[in-house]
Amino acid sequence: MAVSDRSRDGQDTILEPLCFPEQTVNSSSTPSQQCPRSDLLVCLFCSESTPLLQKDVLLKHLLMEHKLVIADVKLIADLPKYMLYWKGRFLEQPVTDFCSVIKTNSTGPVEKQEDYFLLCDVLPEDRILRERLQQKRLEEVLEQQQKERDDSNFHRLCMFCSEEFTGNRSSLLNHMAREHSFSIGLPDNIVYCNEFLDTLQRKLDNLQCLYCEKTFRDKTTLKDHMRKKTHRRISANNREYDRFYVINYLELGKNWEEVQSEDDRELVDDENDDWSDWQAHPVSAVCLFCDHQSETMDQIYTHMKEAHRFDLHNLKTELNLKFYQQVKLVNFIRRQIHQSRCYSCQENFDSRADVLHHIMTEGHVMKLPEMPVWDQPQYYFPTYENDALLCTLSDNDEDESDETNHSEDIPVIAEDISNLRVLKQTSVLNQLLKNSGR
Repeated sequence: MAVSDRSRDGQDTILEPLCFPEQTVNSSSTPSQQCPRSDLLVCLFCSESTPLLQKDVLLKHLLMEHKLVIADVKLIADLPKYMLYWKGRFLEQPVTDFCSVIKTNSTGPVEKQEDYFLLCDVLPEDRILRERLQQKRLEEVLEQQQKERDDSNFHRLCMFCSEEFTGNRSSLLNHMAREHSFSIGLPDNIVYCNEFLDTLQRKLDNLQCLYCEKTFRDKTTLKDHMRKKTHRRISANNREYDRFYVINYLELGKNWEEVQSEDDRELVDDENDDWSDWQAHPVSAVCLFCDHQSETMDQIYTHMKEAHRFDLHNLKTELNLKFYQQVKLVNFIRRQIHQSRCYSCQENFDSRADVLHHIMTEGHVMKLPEMPVWDQPQYYFPTYENDALLCTLSDNDEDESDETNHSEDIPVIAEDISNLRVLKQTSVLNQLLKNSGR
C-alpha cells in the first residue's frame, strides 16, 4: 500500500511506491466457482430435496440411505442440473449400469457385506456432462462480464473517500488503485463486480480488515491498521472472492495457479521449443494524466499527444534527455499529478480533475519547470512500482557503442597521494611497530 497525502505547504509526502491496477487473483486451492443460488438439489432416487447451500445434507442422505457417493462434487459447475440429469438416467436404467460398485467387508460373512456405488467422471457420460456444465457456466460468466463492460448506468461511491462514480465500472476500480493503492485486479478480469464491491463494503462496514480479516473497535483504528500494515488488499486465502475472477472459470476443476503452474511445467519440459511463435504479453501502460490504458506503447504515446497534447518524444529530443533523466521526468510528473499539483507552476489543487483542467487551459502541458526541480535523485525511484511506461524509455544515442557513452558519463577520480609521506609517518601500523621494539 502506498501512503500519500498532499500537505498544505506543498511538501512531497509519498512514503511508499504506488501501484497501478494489475491482475491480482489470489487463490491457493480449488475455487468454489458457483455463485450462491436458490436452486434445490433433488435426490437421485427419492423425493428428498435440499437448498443448494445445504448440499452436504443431501450428499449425506445419498450415502446413508442409498449408498451412493458422488466423486469431486466441488468440481461440478452446476450441481442442481447435474443431479436432475442423473435422476432421469437412473429412472431409465439401473444404477449398476453407470456406477462402480464398492463392496465393504469383502472378506467377512456375506450377510455383513454391503454394496456402495461411486458416480464419477471415469464414466465417459459423466465426464461429458461435467464438461458441458462447465462450458455452459463459462459462457454465462463471459456474457455477464460483457454486460458489465457495456453497462453505462453504473453508480457507486468510493469505499475510501466517498467520491462518486458513474458510467463504467473501470473508472471506480482504477481510482481506488491509483488514489488509494487498493487494487482488486484489472476491470476486464472481474465479473459480478457489484456483488464483489458489496462484499468488500460490508466487511469495511463491519470494521473488518480486508486482508487479515481481523475486526477492530472503530473506523479510525481499522484505517490506521490497514495503512500501517499495508493491508489495503484482499485476503489471499478467502475462497469467497474466487467467483469474482473470470480466470477461475476457464478450466474444469482448476484455479488460476494450477493452470499457470501446468503452463510453466510445459515450458520447462519442452526442450525443443525454438520460441519462433512467441508473442509478448501486452504491457498495459497507463497514461500520465488519466486512467486510460493501452496494450502497446505506440497507442499510449498517441493517446497522450491527441488527448492531452503531451509529446514525450519531442521533449526528449528538445532537451536531449538521457535515459535516467527521462525516468526522473516521468516519475516527477506522475507524482505531481497524483498529488493534484501542476508540475509546471507548482500550484496546488483540490483534485486531479482540477489540476488537469488548469494544465490544459494555462498551456502548461509541455512547459516543464527548471531542470533542477525534477532532475533529482529521489525521482530515480518509481512513483508507481509497476509503471510499464518506464520500460520503454531509451537514450537518444542508443546506437552508439557502450564504451563511448560510458567514457563521457563516468568521471575518473585520481587517487590522492599528495600526503603519502605524512600518511606513512602517522600510520597506525608504524606506531604498532615502534611499540613492539622493532
